[in-house]
Amino acid sequence: MSGITRVIGNILDASGWLAKGCALALVVLVTANVLARYLFSAGNVGLQELEWHLISPIALLGMSYALHHGEHVRVDVFYERMSPSLQAVVDIATALLTLAISVYLAWVAVPYVYSAFAMGQGSPDPGGLPHRFLLKAFIPIGFGLLALQAINALLAAAARLRSARQAHTHPGETAS
Repeated sequence: MSGITRVIGNILDASGWLAKGCALALVVLVTANVLARYLFSAGNVGLQELEWHLISPIALLGMSYALHHGEHVRVDVFYERMSPSLQAVVDIATALLTLAISVYLAWVAVPYVYSAFAMGQGSPDPGGLPHRFLLKAFIPIGFGLLALQAINALLAAAARLRSARQAHTHPGETAS
């Protein structure tokens, strides 16, 4: 199982680096757009729309990366007081719920993306960006990655539960 979790972790790390790259591009783009607007009284609708388009991969690729690295919000005031077994059970339940919701959202987003692709949807603004389906494609991709993270969390929590139960049944033994 460690091979599976390692592969999933590598995929999630790659998506996180892509989200970080988009965040850096967003900062550079916003700076360039502001300088162009205020120093040269110039602007480009496509570049301004690109600012908004970069937010999609940042959020949708970054959410699974953040969860993978434990940078999410959890009510630790309750969680830290639980036994390791109960923590693992809570983690299993949340991983299963996250998996179900993620798979559902990815599934229902595919027709939405396909519809945008089929109609050739683009920006309604003159000079705006075409191919809006590329932006919308981050919805099923992002939730697919979140489902992978849920599988990773499920495997880790199941291993922790197994270990906690073994330690409880054999308290004097150490695991090798």
